[in-house]
Amino acid sequence: MTLTFVPSANAPNFDQQREAQRWFAVNDGVMGGVSHSTFRIEAGVGCFIGELSLDNGGGFASIRREPDHFEKSLAKSNGVTLCVRGDGRAYQLRLKSTALDDASAYRVTFTPPQGQWETMTFTWDRFEAVRRGTLLNDAPPLTADSIYQLGFLIADRTAGPFRLDIASIAAL
Repeated sequence: MTLTFVPSANAPNFDQQREAQRWFAVNDGVMGGVSHSTFRIEAGVGCFIGELSLDNGGGFASIRREPDHFEKSLAKSNGVTLCVRGDGRAYQLRLKSTALDDASAYRVTFTPPQGQWETMTFTWDRFEAVRRGTLLNDAPPLTADSIYQLGFLIADRTAGPFRLDIASIAAL
């Protein structure tokens, strides 16, 4: 399948190998778990891959990217659009915001179909504030101009390999 995509200004460009260096993993090892993940670029597609383990109280894997100047595009938008291909598992798009402490984020959960590309659009009001999986009912709504980092997380309590392919991330 050939994907045609016109990215937002400064959006992650998966046609450039150096984009892979902007992403870093934060897995459950920070809490004693043994899950692992990585991010790489294959044929112009960003790939979040790894293995989720429930050993030692673990159960999550994530990657994060510093948005660079992409946050300026987000600040002027109504949301974010992803073109993704999944493995049938649930993932989260997570946005770090200056409105929350460092251990918290705004998330939206999505399950792209296994082996098929799908474009998904999320307006800012779809995101909910969480800290370590617990909803923060007293958190302010997400505002685009407060976003300073974005990432993906898997924490579906299912041990085993996972793979999320990302063709694009764009401001809506």
